[in-house]
This record gives sequence, C-alpha cells and structure tokens, in this order.
Amino acid sequence: MEIIIGKSSGFCAGVRNAITKTEQELKQNRQKIDCLGELVHNKQVIEKLEKKGLNLINNIEEAQNKVIIRAHGIAKEIYEIAKQKGIELIDLTCPKVLKIHEIIDEYTKNDYYTILIGIKEHPEVIGSISFAGENSSLITEKEEIEQAIEKIEKLQTKKILIVAQTTFSLKKFEEISQEIKSKLNDGKYVVEIKNTICSATKIRQEETNKISQNVDYMIIVGGKNSSNTKKLYDISIKNCKNVECVETINDLKIEEIKKFTKIGIMAGASTPNESVEEIVKALKGEDKK
Repeated sequence: MEIIIGKSSGFCAGVRNAITKTEQELKQNRQKIDCLGELVHNKQVIEKLEKKGLNLINNIEEAQNKVIIRAHGIAKEIYEIAKQKGIELIDLTCPKVLKIHEIIDEYTKNDYYTILIGIKEHPEVIGSISFAGENSSLITEKEEIEQAIEKIEKLQTKKILIVAQTTFSLKKFEEISQEIKSKLNDGKYVVEIKNTICSATKIRQEETNKISQNVDYMIIVGGKNSSNTKKLYDISIKNCKNVECVETINDLKIEEIKKFTKIGIMAGASTPNESVEEIVKALKGEDKK
C-alpha cells in the first residue's frame, strides 16, 4: 500500500497561533478562561483545552472570566458589548480574518456596498459581514447573485466591494465574483474584487486536487463542522470515487481501505498532526490497538 500525505496538512498559522496562545493563557491563569464558541473546529483539540481549564460559552452575556475570541473572529457589536460590561478580551482572531474586517470597515466608510462570498452560517462570515452593516449581501451560490443585484439597484449604490471567506473554495469565489462583475459591467458601477481567501487554504485545496487525481482512495481528516475540511472533501470527490472524511482513526474503514493500493491523505486547517500520524500507523498496521 502506497500512502501519499499532503504536505500542507495540519494546522494553519492562524489556528496554531490561537491554540498556542490559549495554552499559554491557561497555564498562566489559576482560574478558568471563557471562550466565545469553539476556539477551532476540531473536537479533539477542544476537549484537550477544556481539560486544561477552557470553558466554552455561546453568548458574551455568559462571561464570568476573561474571554478568548476564537480564530474565526466575532461580530463588531460583541466588541462593543464587552467594552460596556468591562469584560477583558483575549483576541485570537486569525490575522487574515482581521484583515477582512479592516477592508470591509474601510470600504463601508467610503460608501461601498459589500458582497461577502462564503458560507452564511459560518462564524467567520457572521463576524465579517457585521462590519458592513445593512448595505451588504452574503452569497454562497450563483443563484443568489440576482437577489444581491436587485438590492444594489434599489439602493442606487454605485460602488461595490467583493470579498471572500478565508476558507472558501477559490474556484467558486472566482466564478461568482466574475459573474457579478460581468452583470454590473455597464459603466455605472465601480467593482472592487479582493481575493481574501487565505494563501494556506489555496495551497491546501490545490494540493488536494492534485493528490485526489492520482490515488484510488482519499482520506480527508478534520472536524465534521469544519468548513475548510468540507471543501477538501468536495474537491476530492470530483476526482476520486472513493473518498472518506474522518475525525479520528476510530472512523476509519480499515478493511475497505485495504482493498486499495494507493491512498491519499489530506487534513483540514484545524487538524493536529498527530491525528494524521495515527491514521498512517493504523493503515500500516503499526497502531497499538
């Protein structure tokens, strides 16, 4: 059995920074530290941090201690609420996400209408779009473009900003943004397209595409609620008939995988390296189970 492991697998810089600094804070503080939502989208990582004293809360109103802002970022109004209530924040928002906040905020102040292309329910998207206010639209699929354009025409705005969720599909972003631009290409509009997809996401998606074209079986390792992990699965399934998405070695279908000779492995941005290593050992029959 040949196993090909993606070189870009595992923690991205933003996730690594959030986890490292959270561990440092937990070590320095005798009391628990609250975290607004999951720090990263990986169950195993969260469970380890909870054992060290991390307490997950779903609303800033629940805060009893210092509050960590997770890698995905938060909505603009939450910063304001925390300030009013005197809640100390430890902001571990990924720098790439913070950059999107800055871009949207700057362009909004200059009367631009913002179109954010991403997954509507994703915490990063919810946080980012809050910096645009009401003059904005969220788009996930091409079918939603017309609705956004209708709103733009109704508001009679002439300046448009298009940005992306950091972990969104690069191919899909390019397709949607170019279609919007073509529909607004009549000389009346100024359309600014900012490709804010993280470079690490781009590299990971491109490598996944390449590996999945050259293997018999593809394994994607990552959290079930991880947006970037789902993108890796979507890319792989277009190239390989046999694709499995797992969180740990317990999810592996070992007997089925043994039927194949060439296995590809790629991990999401919130997946620790040890998860990949455990899977490789299990496939090679080196695990201790």
